[in-house]
Amino acid sequence: MNKMTILLIEDTIPLAEVYMDYLQEENVEIIHVTTGDKAYSYLAENAPHIILLDMNLPDVDGMDILKYVADMGMNCCVIVITGYGAVSRVVDAMRLGAFEYLQKPFDQGRLVLTVRNAMERMYLREMVDTYKSQFGITEYHDMLGSSQVMQRVYDTIENVATSTATVFITGESGTGKELCAQAIHNISPRSDKEMVILNCSAIPKDLMESEIFGHAKGAFTGAIADREGAADRANGGTLFLDEIAEMDINLQSKLLRLIQSGTFQRVGSAKTTKVDIRYICATNREPLEMVEKGLFREDLYYRLNVIPLKLPSLRERGRDKLEIAANFLRKFSEEEGKNFKNYSPQVEDIILRHPWPGNVRQLQNVIRNVVVLNNGEMVEMEMLPKDFLDNIAVDRDDDSSWSRRDGVTGADIIRTVEMIRPLWQREKEAIEEAVEICQGNIAQAAIYLGVNPSTIYRKLKSWNKNN
Repeated sequence: MNKMTILLIEDTIPLAEVYMDYLQEENVEIIHVTTGDKAYSYLAENAPHIILLDMNLPDVDGMDILKYVADMGMNCCVIVITGYGAVSRVVDAMRLGAFEYLQKPFDQGRLVLTVRNAMERMYLREMVDTYKSQFGITEYHDMLGSSQVMQRVYDTIENVATSTATVFITGESGTGKELCAQAIHNISPRSDKEMVILNCSAIPKDLMESEIFGHAKGAFTGAIADREGAADRANGGTLFLDEIAEMDINLQSKLLRLIQSGTFQRVGSAKTTKVDIRYICATNREPLEMVEKGLFREDLYYRLNVIPLKLPSLRERGRDKLEIAANFLRKFSEEEGKNFKNYSPQVEDIILRHPWPGNVRQLQNVIRNVVVLNNGEMVEMEMLPKDFLDNIAVDRDDDSSWSRRDGVTGADIIRTVEMIRPLWQREKEAIEEAVEICQGNIAQAAIYLGVNPSTIYRKLKSWNKNN
């Protein structure tokens, strides 16, 4: 653990010297100031890890310094030092975010333990911040998810965006290939130009050539005027060829010529047009299998597959499912004027464990169905679409791991009032379990529970007294 900085704000110099002597064996650097004014000056240019704050200063109220730290969003642990009987002050300080308090007089052991707990908390914060900086992106250009597989996708997008190299995106239907292509375009130097989207599976093959290259007036029946194609519109920008594997093999040679030469001719025209296009393509098929079957030109495949980018299926993305589901619930509730805020534990379990063959698109449709057809604040099991629940029942019957978890086969969840226990009991169990997992380290347990250590100390003392 690196050396941490402590700002000691104490106007009584003999006491300050005692505190510093108490902490001389710790891995800390202590900066001592005697007034609030000097504390403000130091904090304006420095960010200590820990602040030891005497609440009774000669020039300012210690509470004002605590408010300053909170208002500035400073990432530090404040330990307040109070005189005997100042309980109300301690409560106010804790509300403002103080980490812990010390009541005078206190001995070396109490000070050292409190400072060590604060140091551990700061160390854990730094670890979390480091983790977030490396792996913690949860939303990226409308793509959601903080899993490691998605972090790699985000990194690839960042790396390829500034290039002009062709990107070949593969992945199952509903994994977000178009969003990925849009993200690449949006952060590329071509973002001020258009990204033209052409779905090769949605356009009849007889019209596809005209859709790509455009046509001249009179080129065929119904061609009553010159018409720009996708290649014209994407000049200077990006052309996204979605479901590229569905393109007719006879047209693939013309596309290859466009990519290699940067030139094309409109249908029915002898004029050659030169364009500058960045190509992104996508397919939900295995392109090499298509090549082996003679359905996709090998030379076009290798010309397109400069930078391959595979999007993971939803079943590979762990707790991303809950993040995405929560986002959809907020979005659709707002659109429909509903009050949904969260999911029941049973529904969360299904979201996590269902294989989602339709990926994000299927999850999106299920949640929209729930929001449109139901009301409430929590999504309950019975609100899920019946056909979806029927599939869940089949999955559970076929998968023993479901049954071992909750003993349920089918869509019905039986709940009775006997299952309800007082809130304080559940709170007590949660705190005791956290302390046990953290091997008795209350400060660490408090971090994971999202409360101040003093809260745990107080509750444990109260429960022990009642026992």
